[in-house]
Amino acid sequence: MKRQRGVALISVLLVLSLALLLVGGLLRSHRLLLHSSAQQLQQVQLRQLGLAGEDWARVVLENSGITPSGPVDLSQDWARLGSVLEVDSAELHIGIEDLSGRLNLNGLLALGQIDQVTLGRWSRLLALLDLPPLALPQMGPVQELSQLRLLPGIDGQTLRRLEPWVVLLPKDARLNVNTAPHLVLMTLDGMETGPAKTLADQRRQAPYASAQAFTNDPLLSGLGLSSHGLGVSSRWFRITVSVIHGDSRLRLASDIERDSESGRWTVRQRRFLPLTPSELP
Repeated sequence: MKRQRGVALISVLLVLSLALLLVGGLLRSHRLLLHSSAQQLQQVQLRQLGLAGEDWARVVLENSGITPSGPVDLSQDWARLGSVLEVDSAELHIGIEDLSGRLNLNGLLALGQIDQVTLGRWSRLLALLDLPPLALPQMGPVQELSQLRLLPGIDGQTLRRLEPWVVLLPKDARLNVNTAPHLVLMTLDGMETGPAKTLADQRRQAPYASAQAFTNDPLLSGLGLSSHGLGVSSRWFRITVSVIHGDSRLRLASDIERDSESGRWTVRQRRFLPLTPSELP
């Protein structure tokens, strides 16, 4: 009899242990499910904040007085944004870049006669970045910069070096001398470091009304600088939004274009970018 009661007690203990194991497993699964759901909700919130920042930047662009033929320069509202916006206990860092301030590689990739002036600027950019000479094949216009990884001589490291300075726009897009960074100005034929820095500084207060006004600047006297492919207007911009909410981070880059006839702004591409080392939690 005692033996039977002992066996029954052991059976009850085994059943209770099994029940506890099952309950523990269910609780762990439930916690994981809640954690996963919370992460998904957080990502949705971060994306919504990123899109809100994009919308705000578009309004700034629309109100910056940009016209189809008028100058686009760094004195306009789009180029003088505040560093941080606070929305729903989150920080939004928003920047707008004129993509016409970069060297347009579709001018070299497009089929037809090679543009020797742009080719010279490309060669000088490679030298300024300490990259080896690199010939681009005429393969037709390219839409996404990552597609250049398919070309001989362009690996991931080379593409990362090039990315801040190059862009893929329609072949006829002109380089905006009012917004091009100092290094891009250095790619112009005959340009030297001193004049390039001075021109980049003084254009903030006195932007150029035309490409000819730029090439006729006294600082460039005697250089014989060609105005080919240069301009002072733009209709392509990139909005970059970095969202910080607690320990969570998100970066959104949106390329937008202003229609030259209707004046309507359209998002051409959105990308969620990897975080930079300084943005990692």
